[in-house]
Amino acid sequence: MIPAAKKVTDKRRVIGIAAMIVSNDPSDYLVTYGLGSCLGITLYDPMAKVGGLLHIMLPVSKLQVEDAKLRPLRYVETGVPMLFKACYALGAEKSRIVVRVAGGASVQMTDGDSVLQIGKRNTIALKRMLMKNRVLISAIDVGGAKSRTLSMQIGTGRVDIVAQGEQYELKKSASRVAGGM
Repeated sequence: MIPAAKKVTDKRRVIGIAAMIVSNDPSDYLVTYGLGSCLGITLYDPMAKVGGLLHIMLPVSKLQVEDAKLRPLRYVETGVPMLFKACYALGAEKSRIVVRVAGGASVQMTDGDSVLQIGKRNTIALKRMLMKNRVLISAIDVGGAKSRTLSMQIGTGRVDIVAQGEQYELKKSASRVAGGM
């Protein structure tokens, strides 16, 4: 399924787990797949036409300090500041940034995610960090038990989600929080 914002001339750039891409190229189309308990976080400055997408796995690295040094994009506490700084380096300004978030599901996996509530903990850690830094989430689609694909078109800032065969735009001021969070 091709999201509505996708154009034939767009350059698809895939973001893997514990990775991010930041761009000011209007033809870039950023996409990340398989957001279960992980979070996909998009930032977009509509005036500078700068955006980025981060796919994080875990909330904090307290017990994984060395891993966080090697792979800081795995964790909310280290990856999110890197995403903001990378967007600022391309001309984005904090006061104009639009933040959209998807994922954070409780997907039953072999690691017992539903017991550890990684998705919920990721979402809480992100909300706390953003609140502490006076940044609002413009739209959010988290929780539940479904895996999501998240994409963003840099030229327009449009963010789309595909989940269980349903495709929809994650618009500013939208909120889909499953599971009572």
